[in-house]
Amino acid sequence: MSTTVGDEVAAEEGRLRRHLGVGGLSAIGFSNIVGSGWLFAALYAAQIAGPAALVAWLIAGVLVTLVALVMVELGATRPEGGGTVRWPLYASGRLTGTVIGFSVLLSVGATSAELTAIVQYAGYYLPWLYADDALTGAGVLFAVILSVVLTALNWFGVKLFGRVNTAVTVVKVAVPLLTVVLLLASGFDSARLTDHGGFAPYGWGAVLSALAGGGIVYSLNGFQAPVDFSGEARNPQRTVPLAVLGSIGLALLLYLGLQLAFLGAVPDDALGAGWQGVNFESPFGQLAVALNLGFLAAVLYGDAVVSPGGSAFVGVAVDARHTYALAKNRLLPRALMAVHPSSGIPRRALLLNLAVIVVYLLPFRGWQSIVSVMGTLYLLLYLAAAVAAEVFRRREPERLSGWVPGLRVITPVSFVLATLFVYWSGFTDLRLALPLTLVGVALFVVLWRRDRSGSLVEELRRGAWLVVHLVVLTLLSGLGSFDGLGVLPAPWDSVVVGVWAALVFPVAVRSGVREQPTA
Repeated sequence: MSTTVGDEVAAEEGRLRRHLGVGGLSAIGFSNIVGSGWLFAALYAAQIAGPAALVAWLIAGVLVTLVALVMVELGATRPEGGGTVRWPLYASGRLTGTVIGFSVLLSVGATSAELTAIVQYAGYYLPWLYADDALTGAGVLFAVILSVVLTALNWFGVKLFGRVNTAVTVVKVAVPLLTVVLLLASGFDSARLTDHGGFAPYGWGAVLSALAGGGIVYSLNGFQAPVDFSGEARNPQRTVPLAVLGSIGLALLLYLGLQLAFLGAVPDDALGAGWQGVNFESPFGQLAVALNLGFLAAVLYGDAVVSPGGSAFVGVAVDARHTYALAKNRLLPRALMAVHPSSGIPRRALLLNLAVIVVYLLPFRGWQSIVSVMGTLYLLLYLAAAVAAEVFRRREPERLSGWVPGLRVITPVSFVLATLFVYWSGFTDLRLALPLTLVGVALFVVLWRRDRSGSLVEELRRGAWLVVHLVVLTLLSGLGSFDGLGVLPAPWDSVVVGVWAALVFPVAVRSGVREQPTA
């Protein structure tokens, strides 16, 4: 990076306001993790594993924490606005940085999906917003207005954003916690944990199946959000690790409580066909009605709007930091890197993301099926971060934070797990998401021809591991048991994917360590 460009980036980074403490950052992480999915996760996990779903949540907590530890290390030692987008470029070169950056750019669609969910739930009270499994014209207008409001709340500074998000997070904690307390007090029967086929009615293998098939792992994802605000954190070496790990811990405790309350409150007559036969359109809402907790049912339907609203609010803010970081990476025009002097907010990035969200909300035929896969793309950040953490550990061991002992062992484990998280998304999503991501290769070539920065052959060689990894992952997904052909049956398909990832990781690290890329 030239001195001029480096100074420009440093100047804009210096305009960010470092106002966020542990509480504000933890609220960001928790709000990004817990959306409306908490209303259904306990049902899906119970259908697959029965009461043993409780064990699946504990396993998921360990797995997600192992992936999060590399984010903890990177956020503590290299705090920067939108850091999750910057590290792949620093560690693995411009091809990797462009492909990962392009996937992040596409994942803005996940925020529009949250907005769609809000309107869908609001349609319970206002049927003219949502009909025939799609937003009506009025629904689209409502979602657009909501996206403008969320952008406006992000417009005036990170301190205001933090306060509003903390208030929303209090509600997001209070409603599930109230649900747990009332269900445990009104309808919990411990016999249901053992009477219907035992604690693990479908065997312990079903516990592992519930990690992906029950949405348990995905319910705990989104913990990386505090890291993207590390450039706006007070004392990031302390606050970022505490926020990431704290938000995971709080979310896990909440999910465990919800799972236990659900298992103990399901009526016996709903268990005639076992846990696999339990089926509710609105699990906790219907249980509340069955237990004569009408007030709780009304609150739950209201929270079905508030929870995705909180996630969308954080999503708008995170998307802006990503766009800002992509401009620093030269993937987007430099003008989008500008940070407003008085507010400390990358306002141009906010406006671009607002425009993208509005486009995603337009009701083109088949468009929503495309938008629905975009959330999968942010998972690629996890595997790129694992490589970056190991590259930095080898290049500059003296900069290690001390937060993550055994980083040398944790990084390859994290890479394997992150690859499995992508694979477990299923071929239905990956057959579209991964080829879309590889469009980033063509974009890299176009950008290289514009800038002529470095050797094209060297950059291609340095980033080839990611291209090969994504191609092979797409093929394995098509052959596997997660919406694929089933040629590779479970659990051996996950074993094959894990072994493949373990072989790719040292190649990826060597590619980054061999020569420090220019940013």
